Amino acid sequence: MPVSCVQIQALPQHIDEEVVVRGWMYNKRSSGKIHFLQLRDGSGFVQAVMVKNEVAEEEFENAKNLWFEACLEVTGKVRADQRAPSGVELSVTALKVLHNPTEEYPIGKKEHGIDFLLDLRHLWLRSQRQHAIMKIREQVIWTTREYLRNNGFLLVDSPIITGSIGEGASGLFDLDYFDMGKAYLAQTGQLYAEAAAAAYGKVYTFGPTFRAEKSKTRRHLTEFWMVEPEVAFYDHEDNMHLQENLVSAIVEQVLLHCGKELALLERNVEPLKKVVPPFYRITYDDAVKKLHSLGSDIRYGEDFGNDDETILTQQYDKPVFVECYPKKVKAFYMKEHPTNPDLVLCDDLLAPEGYGEIIGGSQREDDMERLVARIREQGLPEESYTWYLDLRRYGTFIHSGFGMGIERVVAWICGLQHIREAIPWPRTIYRLNP
Repeated sequence: MPVSCVQIQALPQHIDEEVVVRGWMYNKRSSGKIHFLQLRDGSGFVQAVMVKNEVAEEEFENAKNLWFEACLEVTGKVRADQRAPSGVELSVTALKVLHNPTEEYPIGKKEHGIDFLLDLRHLWLRSQRQHAIMKIREQVIWTTREYLRNNGFLLVDSPIITGSIGEGASGLFDLDYFDMGKAYLAQTGQLYAEAAAAAYGKVYTFGPTFRAEKSKTRRHLTEFWMVEPEVAFYDHEDNMHLQENLVSAIVEQVLLHCGKELALLERNVEPLKKVVPPFYRITYDDAVKKLHSLGSDIRYGEDFGNDDETILTQQYDKPVFVECYPKKVKAFYMKEHPTNPDLVLCDDLLAPEGYGEIIGGSQREDDMERLVARIREQGLPEESYTWYLDLRRYGTFIHSGFGMGIERVVAWICGLQHIREAIPWPRTIYRLNP
């Protein structure tokens, strides 16, 4: 009977069977007549034990000359080993070298600087740490999609190239669009999600967004992925309930399915276990007062900076909503507060442990006159919003939504020091390659 090729993640289902594993050797140590080959194949990691008298002499000798990241086909018997992270190890019976590099792998066992590793991001992704982060990122994304679909949301793709400014002109990447003038890389899919909500009720967009802000903080990228639900007939309160239920579901599923990855990252999961509704709430006014009591010099009417968010979230053991910001620091489309025209019905959801904003949301302005006035106040090109204003001309309705940054959620859940590890190919103001 031919030996079957098995992925490493499936090896526990093949105890005492002889199988073939194809992958790469990311580490090796030898002890006289034994080689310990550390293998990965994308699905997992396993140790393959190669004993001199149990394999062909030529194959044992070939193993001595393997460089890191050699591509191998290993035949062996699966043995249960409770000490191993994978629960098994492979007793090698045959080794086929598919490719052995001709030079030393540039990422060694020693400590490397972050810039060096980012220059080699295409190779750094192979490490166990990055593998764990990407597995958690995938779980965050799939849970988000499943939660929204199971709750009646329709995915509606929004354009990446747009003629409408969503979040302010200062943070735009622009380009010449044939003979039609300037176009922009989308800062948000929200305006299009609003149009879709009028058609389908509960929708979301999910894709890359772009911000040309020259920010150097650990929370900013120039290209990132964002999920943006939009719901017809949801008000500000409904919107916050949706946010806390979604975030709680994401954390719950990561804890359920990614325990090994969190352990490899040495993430303390006790704070994550506390992420259950209801989340804390504080108004912008009270948040400013609290920050002043904690030593911040923020002035009333300013948006919170990274340091302010860090200070504030360190006071809470689970996420906190900061709601009802001053109108002047928020986007034109946010609904005016019913009792204070200087405020808007919005919220920022801040992750605890100093991580800060992961979601920004609001009830949208459904009054045509107020919306036009806000567009003019901010000096935006009114003609670019003709289609957007049609949503108020033809059946205007209460609606709300939010944007959740995938990388910020991943960075928080993984306990990362910088958001650049939370995306496969980070783009910052200083980084365009690889």
